[in-house]
Amino acid sequence: MKSPENEKYEKALEKMSPFEIKSTLIDLAENDAKLNTATFLNAGRGNPNWILSYPRKAFFLLGDFAMQEADRFKYDESIGIVESPKQEGMARRFVDYITSRKKEIGAKVLNHFYTHMTTEMGADPDELVFELVDGILGDHYPTPPRILKYTEQIIREYLCQAMGGEDDKTVYDLFATEGSTAGMCYAFESLQQNFLLNRGDKIALLVPAFTPYLEIPHLEEFGLQVVNISANRVDHEGYHEWQYPKEEIDKLRDKSIKAVCVINPSNPPSVCLAPDVLGQLVDVVKKDNPNLMVITDDVYGTFIKGFRSLMYVLPYNTLCLYSFSKYFGATGWRLATMALRSDKNVYDDLLAALPEEKKRQLAKRYESMTLDADKLKFIDRLVADSRLVALNHTAGLSTPQQIQMALFAAFAYLHCDELQPKLISMVHERLENLWSTTGFKLLPDPNRAGYYSEIDLMVWAKKIYGDDFAKYLNKNYQPLDFVIRLADKTAIVLLNGDGFDGPKWSVRTSLANLNKEAYLKIGTAIRYILDQYYKEYEKTKK
Repeated sequence: MKSPENEKYEKALEKMSPFEIKSTLIDLAENDAKLNTATFLNAGRGNPNWILSYPRKAFFLLGDFAMQEADRFKYDESIGIVESPKQEGMARRFVDYITSRKKEIGAKVLNHFYTHMTTEMGADPDELVFELVDGILGDHYPTPPRILKYTEQIIREYLCQAMGGEDDKTVYDLFATEGSTAGMCYAFESLQQNFLLNRGDKIALLVPAFTPYLEIPHLEEFGLQVVNISANRVDHEGYHEWQYPKEEIDKLRDKSIKAVCVINPSNPPSVCLAPDVLGQLVDVVKKDNPNLMVITDDVYGTFIKGFRSLMYVLPYNTLCLYSFSKYFGATGWRLATMALRSDKNVYDDLLAALPEEKKRQLAKRYESMTLDADKLKFIDRLVADSRLVALNHTAGLSTPQQIQMALFAAFAYLHCDELQPKLISMVHERLENLWSTTGFKLLPDPNRAGYYSEIDLMVWAKKIYGDDFAKYLNKNYQPLDFVIRLADKTAIVLLNGDGFDGPKWSVRTSLANLNKEAYLKIGTAIRYILDQYYKEYEKTKK
């Protein structure tokens, strides 16, 4: 039977972010693992347990070459004070170096990158190699601060491929940031500072959503009204499709909604917007809300073959954030980019339409960096605002990070047909293992990324044990009780789905951070806990 003390504790915990609750669950799970023979399994956070080694080997080999370049001219050899490398002749020395190491994987990756950039992209050889060397050594401020020249070119090319641009010729300006979470913070800050979002304005969130995106708009410094657009579409048998019904998307026809934040594919359902939903979004914007600012976080897009981002569906309206954290196993690197259409976009047009008084205020804000603030593009304001404008001259992501990001992008672009199917297959194997031991039915879905799985336990409580049991469960227990029991009884950590504005009795499992065999155990444990509730229900009947 439930404990009133536990119920009170669970209600208090529910006010916290699931990422903060996770610490409590880990303590419970680790304690259970110590007391029993259970293995502690944490599927609560989406940090992948793989890394892409080849572009990293290229990075470290490039570092060795860069140090050889630096050692060519010494100020004081006894203590290692050397001169910053010079550009002249660097490409020839670079080619000689990687040729001498040609059997090494890192050299092969560097050669492929160099050849692609100088032949197909038309890069100046010495200028390109100098950017790589100077960047990896980190001996100058990022110049331009928004992103390095050739780094931007290769990431543009990769994003076009990865985000479904295909032959689209739209050019995007990029801003390299320390993870997409930093990019989201910068976006909200600049929108507010530039009067594009003001206190009391309405924005929409497509939910379920990554918890911080739920929390940011409600912070005191923003004070925004939030309209939830819910992925509550179900099929005729009551199974979740994790898509948005027409009436939900139609909420965006309200012109008082200034912006919408999207995670695509979603987190935690891990499903991308279906073609009919994309079509309706286009209809909403074209017919009723042409100035809607769309901010989309597409970090999981590369886990769906043929994924198409809103940056190519609604290019005029969309600011896209893409993180390298998940696909490349690089959460610790903090690598991401923001992409905004270069020639014409809604953000710049809304700035141009501001009242003269607000333009004068903004001219004052940006006067330390430009004499003509009216011509300062929104993406460059993002860069400046990220350093409170006054420090714009020292803005930008660290150059070693940018070089690793360039090597990641080049490798994924040049090896897409080999790499993407393998990563997709890996997460899907784990997903299938998870569901195979729950006894639940995993429906096929071409829009599923499978990086996470959100399981609505109430659906399966009804399907397996009937409506009366589902009512009993809902009446007698807090939804958080399930993940607490799971941690306490089986040493397994999952996150509560309602913390992401998902269904109250849903749980989120990350398919990224454990080996596939672990998900067989997790599925078994999920069903075990549900069955325990049913046994308690049967006792009440007797």
